[in-house]
Amino acid sequence: MGAETTIHEWHGGRILEYPADGSPLGNVSSSLQMIAAARCQGAEWIAVPKERLGDEFFLLRNGIAGEVLQKLVIYQLRIAIVGDIATLSAASKALHDFVVECNRGTNVWFVRDLEELKDRLRRELKTGNTE
Repeated sequence: MGAETTIHEWHGGRILEYPADGSPLGNVSSSLQMIAAARCQGAEWIAVPKERLGDEFFLLRNGIAGEVLQKLVIYQLRIAIVGDIATLSAASKALHDFVVECNRGTNVWFVRDLEELKDRLRRELKTGNTE
């Protein structure tokens, strides 16, 4: 699983990025594989394209997203879900509210692209700096 990933060092963070193509990552079993891959690479962040999570992940009523994200947070990993989910979010108030709440925190972010992730990491470092 590690061969299909890329490591980035951005603004003091080490990010394990998954490509858009590949096996699905939106279940508890794959979350354990992501945790192992991130730990082996010394990454604090995992960047996963929305396409790899599958439609079921974004149906909050089934609990899949909660299980996957909770598992990552328990193992002290942070995740960025990368891609435009505006259509999905517009169709579900629950998903919209979930995304807004996640983006207020520091463990789970929904970002449009990797540039937005880099920018958020830069801003987080800047606001965390007490100089």
